[in-house]
Amino acid sequence: MSDRTLTVDGETITLSHPDKVLFPEHGLSKSDLADYYQRVAPMMLPHLRDRPLTLHRFPDGIGAHGFYQQNRSDYFPDWLPAASIDHPGGTGTVTHILCERAADLVYLASQATLTLHAWLSRVDRPHRPDQLVFDLDPPGDDFEPVRRAAWQVGDALRDAGLTPFVKTTGSRGLHVVAPLKPGADFDRVRRACRRLADHLVARHPDALTAEQRKNKRHGRLYLDIMRNAFGQTAVAPYAVRAKPGAPVATPLDWNEVNDADIGPRRYRVDNLFRRLGQKDDPWADMAHHAADIGTLETALRAWERD
Repeated sequence: MSDRTLTVDGETITLSHPDKVLFPEHGLSKSDLADYYQRVAPMMLPHLRDRPLTLHRFPDGIGAHGFYQQNRSDYFPDWLPAASIDHPGGTGTVTHILCERAADLVYLASQATLTLHAWLSRVDRPHRPDQLVFDLDPPGDDFEPVRRAAWQVGDALRDAGLTPFVKTTGSRGLHVVAPLKPGADFDRVRRACRRLADHLVARHPDALTAEQRKNKRHGRLYLDIMRNAFGQTAVAPYAVRAKPGAPVATPLDWNEVNDADIGPRRYRVDNLFRRLGQKDDPWADMAHHAADIGTLETALRAWERD
């Protein structure tokens, strides 16, 4: 098949090899990927704007090795936005790609970018996160411990005065996210998350653990707070994952967490828009619920005194 040309937001985007199959088991092509990202852009872009991105690209499809990309390629078009950020520890300056328009998403899809991973901070305050995240993966094959842990984390955040949100990752588990006012640095936010994890482990010692080493978890679910750090990322809402069936990271209402049909790969490229036709984005007003990390710290001090 010859190249396919799309015009999006006034930009001309050429898809070379548009029939290149990226998901062999389901026949989804590069052209299908570009169409998906163009269609989902109105829901996805508010969650991406001003956030540095890491791309997960699969030029030969998910049956071959992909690669992660942080630095903007020289051949990317001038209109594709980017921001240069200094990374400590000898990494130097990295020019991270941004996504502000549907054209940006479609262009990245034309480069076989399956997944976009977004920072928890924005380019104007890269060291000041406006989200915290708990990454919850099952300790075994049963997804029930993830549902239970999501509620435990979410309820604790609510009790502390924050507003939790939840999404499937499209891979193995769930993310519980709370919006923050970007006043504290990552170290302070991560310390608060660690204290909350320790508090939850003390309350549920048989079900939860904060042990990073797998051989010390003994079948308990790990409360992973390590994404709360400068330069770390979380899979963006509505991003496609490099898994069979093209699952999509999908924001949920909290009552959906109890649904036995909701697993980490419940929503895919082929059924997401049926959902979006019936339900608004549960994360649409997230920014309006931002709280100060001091709110969580105050609650933690009270709990730790009890």
